[in-house]
Order: sequence, then structure tokens, then C-alpha cells
Amino acid sequence: MTTMPPRFAFTVHARSGKARTGVIAMKRGSIRTPAFMPVGTAATVKAMKPETVRETGADILLGNTYHLMLRPGAERVARLGGLHRFMNWSRPILTDSGGYQVMSLSSLRKITEEGVTFASHLDGSRHMLSPERSMEIQRLLGSDIVMAFDECPRADRPRDEIARSMAMSMRWARRSRDAFDAGGQHAEDAALFGIQQGALDEGLRGESAGALREIGFDGYAIGGLAVGEGQEAMFGVLDYAPGQLPDDRPRYLMGVGKPDDLVGAVLRGVDMFDCVLPTRSGRNGQAFTWGGAVNMRNARHAEDQAPLDAKCGCAVCGTYSRAYLHHLTKAGEMLGAMLLTEHNLSFYQTLMAAMRAAIAEDRMAGFAVDFVREYKGAR
Repeated sequence: MTTMPPRFAFTVHARSGKARTGVIAMKRGSIRTPAFMPVGTAATVKAMKPETVRETGADILLGNTYHLMLRPGAERVARLGGLHRFMNWSRPILTDSGGYQVMSLSSLRKITEEGVTFASHLDGSRHMLSPERSMEIQRLLGSDIVMAFDECPRADRPRDEIARSMAMSMRWARRSRDAFDAGGQHAEDAALFGIQQGALDEGLRGESAGALREIGFDGYAIGGLAVGEGQEAMFGVLDYAPGQLPDDRPRYLMGVGKPDDLVGAVLRGVDMFDCVLPTRSGRNGQAFTWGGAVNMRNARHAEDQAPLDAKCGCAVCGTYSRAYLHHLTKAGEMLGAMLLTEHNLSFYQTLMAAMRAAIAEDRMAGFAVDFVREYKGAR
């Protein structure tokens, strides 16, 4: 008798201090944690084929509700068989709620208790995004992990403004939960994550966590960070925020980040990440290595026949020299962006695998010290 995969199950296999490693089991496949999710904003991880993304070690991708609702449209994606079929990715997909992108359109949107009215950045057409509409769009896309709709204010706003925003996000979280649960078959196959807000204020984050726990979610995201507050302030929040969330559910830090950000966050108990940095940097000539970030436009690489990173086992490092990658980057050849993106995503996935191994062997603290020393050392 064949056992059907679970809708959603999170199992912690090992701990090392606050860090933990485990597996999220879902119908479309398992996700090893700590996990990094490449960002496929518009149904594509830029400069990468889906099968190549999988070859780097990715178990899950992120899609963007805001961009997909505008183009090609969630209803169209649904008619074409859903996002997985549309982009040829058979494994889990997490979709954000669209809230962050809408909130960034400060001159083009209006926020009310009902939701957010905004003008499309593509053609100026007017749209309304509410908790209910966000859940509907993510259902139409066929998302495996759905994010509750929230507002993400800047961390430097006055405390009373952040408190009002957080309280509204918690009301929207309840509406998201209700709309998700009414989603029929999708609710039986997918998971819903709530998003903790409160900027840099421990008390507000505690209130937010309490409200989310009362509603109940499959996983919990830490929102409102990586928006310009700096690593020290972010780590200050992560010293307490993960512990305010349920220990038996995944903790997802949204929009993070640089390799040393990931290591510091895992050390503090975070399980999941997403960020455009490895792909965007690859398109702009920057590569991440065990010895730090490298600018491939720099003239010192022009005749360097060494691999990009001698410690990296990816196909790019095993095939192409720094000199060739420098040439492609300087010439503006699209192959340069493709190869550097592939390397960067491979590096990120190798880093996650190394942290999973370090946690399993209860040596995460030492791994973090050694990594940061080498990563921030001499180039």
C-alpha cells in the first residue's frame, strides 16, 4: 500500500545550540532545513533553467504574488495548469503575499483596513490587494506554501506607527487564515505561514508572535528585517524573535541575505531563507566564494587561469577560469551572467548543506566562527 505524502510536516533531526536541522515534508517533495529558496519572481529564476536550479541543490523556489498577478495574471496561470506546470518546476513553491512589493510603492498605493489599492508599475492600472484576494491569487497559482497578507513598515518609523501597522497585519493574518481555510482542495494540499512584525521592538514582536500563535499557522516568518537596518540590528532582533515563535514549526527569515547573514541567522534558530542577492549579483558581475565576495570586473582577473573558487565543486568552477568569466562580464555577454548566477546559487546551497552537517555534528558555533573569519578575511 502506497502512503501519500503529508500535506505539511516539519521534523527537527538535530540541534546545535539554537540552530537546528530537519526536513519539511510536503506532497511535492521534501525540503531540507536550513533551506535557501532561490527567488523566481516572474515564474523564472533569472538566467537559470529550472532543471539547473535543481542541480544546484535547491529543494524549493519562491514566486512573487504581486508580479505574477500583474503579468501574466493568476487566472491565466491557473488556466495553463498552475505555476508548477507553467514554469516546469515540479517541487514545492512558496509564494509571498504581495504585501512587501505593494508597500514599496509608496507614491502609488493607499492603505485601508480592507487592504491596499495600488497602481501597477507596468501600465498604471488600478488594483486592490486584500488578505482574501492574496489568498485567492496564491490558490490560483497553486502555491505549496502560502504567505499571509501583511504590511511591512520601515524600521525607522515611530513606534506608535509600527504598533498600528503590526496590529493591522495581525487582523489581516486572521482574515488570511479564514480565506485560506475556505480554499477547498488547495487548503488540503498547501500550507499557510503567518508573518511576525514589529520592526526592532521586542515587545511589539512578542505581541505579534502571540497573535499569530493564537490564530495558528503551519510555519512562521520573521518579517520587517533586511530593510536597511544593518546586520547588527538584525542579529539583535534574531537573538530573541525566533524564540518567540513555536519551536515545532519552521521559522522563515524573509529577504535575507548575504552569506554571513545566513550563517548568523541559522546560529540564532532560523530554518528558511530567500533572497535575490545571489542571482542579482551574478547578473552584475559579483561572485560569492568561501573567501568572500569577488568582483569579476576587476582587472586582476584578466589573466587568472585559476577557478573562481578552488574550494567550490560546482560545474562552473570545474570548467571555467576567472580570466574567461572576467572577459564575459566585461564584454556584457549573457553567458557571464548565467555562469556567475549558477555558481552563486551553487555556493549558497553548498553553504546550507555545510551548515546542516555542522548542526548534525553539534559544531555549528565553531563552523560560524571559522566561516566568518575566512569570508571576511583577505580576498
